[in-house]
Amino acid sequence: MLKIENLNKSFGGVAATNNVSLEFDEGSLSAIIGPNGAGKTTFFNLITGAFAPDSGRILLKGQDIAGLKAPDIARRGIGRAFQIAQIFPTLTVYEAIIAAVMAHHQQHGAMAQRFPLPSARARAEEVLDLVGMTARAHVLSRNLSHGDQKLLDIALALALQPQVLLLDEPTAGMGPEERWQMMDTVQALWRRERITVIFIEHDMDIVFKVAQRICVLSYGSVLAQGTPDEIRSHPEVIKAYLGTEHGTQH
Repeated sequence: MLKIENLNKSFGGVAATNNVSLEFDEGSLSAIIGPNGAGKTTFFNLITGAFAPDSGRILLKGQDIAGLKAPDIARRGIGRAFQIAQIFPTLTVYEAIIAAVMAHHQQHGAMAQRFPLPSARARAEEVLDLVGMTARAHVLSRNLSHGDQKLLDIALALALQPQVLLLDEPTAGMGPEERWQMMDTVQALWRRERITVIFIEHDMDIVFKVAQRICVLSYGSVLAQGTPDEIRSHPEVIKAYLGTEHGTQH
């Protein structure tokens, strides 16, 4: 589904992404972990077209999308929700999702119409149901709680009908109970939509319980990748990142 080959990106001579090669199977649920400055968000920025790589390939179903503009990448099937929610604060939840649907289908002229297209309304209602926000459809986005703003950000990404969904710290700024509620929603979306989900997360309890596979980045390079059990017992990962609390020494 998504294959990264020898991806490199430097800023001012500092390698933010250093020869990264990873593969994410169709319908998989994967976590990206690593200390601050490991290159996790840069990795997402390269996949989504926010940055162009210096070299390497990003293959989506065999087609190289490296260096394409962000809207083109989104239309090809990659959606993203951000660490800090990117919402439309002056629109209601419903209006924001409709705007995202229309922009995705390049129906910019229709966005100014009083009554949105039936297809856009139908998709917006479907997405509201997917993220459990139907009851808050007519709430102004800026008046939502922090957790609901994060959910709306995910909803806006889902409005684009992605094949791959990237979630940059979906539980950031939440309390323990909210975090698990968010990840329950993410898992339900993953199962229902059967899409490939990749998420960045610092809460290791969540990572080891939720992810099928884990990639560990360190200083822009892949330190390790594997199942939760393989990562938990990986000596270099324990030493560089996990410590003995989550890792198991052999």
